[in-house]
Amino acid sequence: MTVNESKTPHAPHASGAPRVMNMVQAINEALHLEMKRDERMIVLGEDVGRVGGVFRVTQGLWDEFGDDRVIDTPLSEGGILGTAIGMALYGLVPVPEVQFADFIFPGYDQIVSELAKMRWRSGGEYSAKMVVRTPVGGGIRGGLYHSQSPESLFIHVAGLKVVCPSNPHDAKGLLLAAIRDPDPVLFFEPKRIYRAARGEVPEGDYVVPLSKAKVVREVDAADAGRAAVTILAWGAMLYEAIAAADKAAEQGIQCEIVDLRTLWPVDIDTIVASVKKTGRVIVVHEAPKTCGFGAELIALINEKCFLSLEAPPVRVTGFDTPFPYTLEMDYLPLAHRILPAITETARY
Repeated sequence: MTVNESKTPHAPHASGAPRVMNMVQAINEALHLEMKRDERMIVLGEDVGRVGGVFRVTQGLWDEFGDDRVIDTPLSEGGILGTAIGMALYGLVPVPEVQFADFIFPGYDQIVSELAKMRWRSGGEYSAKMVVRTPVGGGIRGGLYHSQSPESLFIHVAGLKVVCPSNPHDAKGLLLAAIRDPDPVLFFEPKRIYRAARGEVPEGDYVVPLSKAKVVREVDAADAGRAAVTILAWGAMLYEAIAAADKAAEQGIQCEIVDLRTLWPVDIDTIVASVKKTGRVIVVHEAPKTCGFGAELIALINEKCFLSLEAPPVRVTGFDTPFPYTLEMDYLPLAHRILPAITETARY
């Protein structure tokens, strides 16, 4: 069962019946809808055309929109991103795909030095409106070059928005919102749950607002306090947090779980409200601990909730090593690593 979704099994869609999709299908539908709505939109990247992308997220787009709007590129991330920035400056709406987030580093300079700063350097005269899509994270035995989570490297850069959905409904709505946003957006897609996360997705056009987190499991104010903990998570790790919270509930510990959805600008108001309610907080993310986004979140929480805290904030994260291959499940902060953090924090 996915977050905020029923246990209804997948069935063929009938009029009036809910549609159940996975994230690949939901993202594909968002791209298709926006390409039909806005003729300026261009999709480009390695194998995004005839093949439909390495994970088949862009499948069918080339068949409908052709070579002019769905462009297979050389294996050059710097070239892909630099070309997309040029397109954006000339009024197109490019949505480049970087095949794996690990491959984004050859194009990092284009993103940081050009894309993020275009509006600032031109005094608002020019903007580079575009969304960079890329699969992120571990869990598919991809090894050290196909499993990294580089979100903090982009959150640190002024001028960029960073999004990471956890379910098909949000993936479609957030991507539509990101494409229509006037600023550049990094859209990280957790590949581990591309097909594992299934849920109801509305037909047609809708958006999930950027910079708005969602409380996916709430603690009643009457139950908050000595045995309640806030857990902040996003992407694939949200499901690990839920699994750990289910086990903690058997011990009488209640967990309020917040799916950040947009990592930056972060919805600090929702975070503060939850932490002030529970007095305890755990941040879960796949990236290494040192200088990971969890460090910034805890700094913000200490600044805004210090007098409400009943225990030290805790991070459950990846390790400060390259991402391993055979020890992948030991590296990831799965439920069995989150549960001890919950119990120790609740009993502090």
